[in-house]
Amino acid sequence: MKIFVTGGAGFIGSNFIQHVLGLGKNYAVINYDKLTYAGNLRNLKPVAENPKYQFVKGDICDAVAVEAAMRGCDVVVHFAAESHVDRSIYEPATAIETNVTGTFVLLQVGRKIRVERFVHISTDEVYGDLTPGTFADENSPLEPSSPYSASKAAADLLVRSYVRTYEFPAVITRSSNNYGPYQFPEKFLPLMITNALDDKPLPIYGDGKQQRNWLHVQDNCRGILAVLERGRIGEVYNIGSLDVQENLTMVRRLLRMIDKPETLLSHVEDRPGHDRRYALKCKKIEDELGWKPLISLDEGLRQTIPWYKSNADWLAEVRDGEYRSYYEKYYENRDSSLRAIAQPASRPPH
Repeated sequence: MKIFVTGGAGFIGSNFIQHVLGLGKNYAVINYDKLTYAGNLRNLKPVAENPKYQFVKGDICDAVAVEAAMRGCDVVVHFAAESHVDRSIYEPATAIETNVTGTFVLLQVGRKIRVERFVHISTDEVYGDLTPGTFADENSPLEPSSPYSASKAAADLLVRSYVRTYEFPAVITRSSNNYGPYQFPEKFLPLMITNALDDKPLPIYGDGKQQRNWLHVQDNCRGILAVLERGRIGEVYNIGSLDVQENLTMVRRLLRMIDKPETLLSHVEDRPGHDRRYALKCKKIEDELGWKPLISLDEGLRQTIPWYKSNADWLAEVRDGEYRSYYEKYYENRDSSLRAIAQPASRPPH
């Protein structure tokens, strides 16, 4: 089976490719990635010379390029997305273009060349802000709060419309907060880990009481592959764990594991519209496909922290250039950046 993977140079995509090619099964992979700031071919170094792996640089919004690269593939696993909530708040157009238009292009091409299966990778954020103590299942309403989660919810609905209207063989996964190796350091856990290792302030949004459901990326990759191989067409599968923790609790846990003081904690102004709780109920994938998370939170963190310690060159490369300017703008000068987006947009001329 030849798998067309979009966004395979990103965090989850690169872990998925390594996972699939490491199984020794008759799988080949085409990695189609635009190589934006979050895409890094160094993430694929362990499989770069594998004869069953091929990289094609391209934009998912470019239908001609997508079709040329996708032809000959049996299935599609669609990771490519603008996935950072803060970036979607500051620059929403990019998230809408990539996450909605890009998904539309892939659906059109996949339908044209008659792929056997299309796995759309979504997020628990489409369910929005949950009330304390509750968990979202696959039938929970979609109530996204940010431009990012709204764009992912729109893409989910577009995928489901193709299943219903065109009998397109698509399935959707919605995973909780992933962590593990190769995660871009603007995301919460790698930002906290790498700043703590460098004795830099750890920026905690608001009171830090936001609750998140944490899942090691390897467990997510196992779940996605199970859905690719055995999931029912037209269905949605949540992929998460029982590890729901407050952000502040997670950071304190990290600091103890790294042996750093809590004086590094630095509360900053909260994100606009910040959801307080994400949590997934995953009984469906457990009952139907026999999947369950295998890596505990403590075990996963004990693996992840040393990875960032021992990959200083990788970290230095991804922290350079665009990431540095982003960090300065939205963390070191956060107050002025938030004031800027609070200003009403100017009206276009008549």
